[in-house]
Amino acid sequence: MSNENQTTEKPWGGRFTEPTDAFVERFTASVDFDQRLYYHDIQGSIAHATMLAKVGVLTEQERDTILQGLKEVQEDIEQGRFEWSVALEDVHMNIEARLTDKIGITGKKLHTGRSRNDQVATDIRLYLRDEIDIIALEITRLQQGMLALAEREADTIMPGFTHLQTAQPVTFGHHIMAWFEMMSRDYERLMDCRKRVNIMPLGAAALAGTTYPIDRHLTAELLGFERPTNNSLDSVSDRDFAIEFCAFASLVMSHLSRSSEELILWASAQFNFIDLPDRFCTGSSIMPQKKNPDVPELVRGKSGRVTGHLISLLMLMKSQPLAYNKDNQEDKEPLFDVIDTLKGCLKAYGDMVPAIQVKAESMEEAARRGFSTATDLADYLVVKGMPFRDAHEVVGKAVAYGVEHEKDLSEMSLAELKKFSDVIADDVFDVLTLEGSVNARNHIGGTAPAQVRKAVAAAKEMLAAR
Repeated sequence: MSNENQTTEKPWGGRFTEPTDAFVERFTASVDFDQRLYYHDIQGSIAHATMLAKVGVLTEQERDTILQGLKEVQEDIEQGRFEWSVALEDVHMNIEARLTDKIGITGKKLHTGRSRNDQVATDIRLYLRDEIDIIALEITRLQQGMLALAEREADTIMPGFTHLQTAQPVTFGHHIMAWFEMMSRDYERLMDCRKRVNIMPLGAAALAGTTYPIDRHLTAELLGFERPTNNSLDSVSDRDFAIEFCAFASLVMSHLSRSSEELILWASAQFNFIDLPDRFCTGSSIMPQKKNPDVPELVRGKSGRVTGHLISLLMLMKSQPLAYNKDNQEDKEPLFDVIDTLKGCLKAYGDMVPAIQVKAESMEEAARRGFSTATDLADYLVVKGMPFRDAHEVVGKAVAYGVEHEKDLSEMSLAELKKFSDVIADDVFDVLTLEGSVNARNHIGGTAPAQVRKAVAAAKEMLAAR
């Protein structure tokens, strides 16, 4: 093998008698994607150096020199003056090498009492914690948009569906509040996930801790962690928190995908329930009339991407023995892509949902089709003393008659309705109207506009308390 295919001068090179093959060097390097951890890597190093000085492993002068050097390295990165090297493998060694270039031998003391194993586990947790806080704000912003839309359309009647068949009339505001409930569960899951992210592995070193008199509680406090981890082996090998986050994200994307499917249907000429503003749509290169709902379609498509990353991480971890293995380098790209994809989809939805334009007349006309008040007629007969199963059969016959004569239940005369049961009287038309049907379900969680407004008001208070 020629020398030009080999590299030398690794920080861990003392054990090795030949340099790393150039291809292997590129193949095993992670710096191309883990450099986004630079800020959190530096913050972790600042806390680590501060703690080492506190316990007497570093002098105060060495600490101050390291902290100033780290600050300069961060400025170099943010100003575009930093040259990332594949030969240095990852974000950690790139930063440490640059620090040593700046401040000399003192820079080599920074790694005392830690390993890249606990360092990267700490970096990922710090990074993910910050991203969780951003995502939480995006979910809240989307929910605020949902509340504005639901309140605006609390009285707008539309057909509710099961099996994508007309079932019972609801209001559009009530439907949007169903979306809101999905996002509320997602937010709760995210906050619960954050608790397990916010635990510090730094100090576990490679796998067995360190002989230096470190103060892990101090480091955890400096980094804003709730506490240090309890077991050094688990600390460096655990990626449950990343998997849990991706599971949360997969559920969010599943919910957004369901909403996307509805928006796509509703915006079609066949439904004609809503109009999406032009800024969220594109046209066709060949068909001039087309207005394609690209944003919800892309969100629907990206849901599979996020769920795929969840499965990838589960497969990554399923057969690993304790403690750290190089396999774990494969955790970052899926996690990073999940974060980026989720943030983008939430931002798109947060902008789009409040701008949805409702076509109330089309919705109401659709609700008049499909015998959506049939259940109300059955309930009416039950109130009159008829057993529900008998009432179900009576209404079924009335619907069959309506299908044959192309008449909705509300369009039938009293004489026609009485053919099916003598207990039907003039007051039946109070329950056969769409408005009567919707308003009759005036209980918590019901479709009545008054209940929708109560739900919106309670939700606003909940969001304000976050």
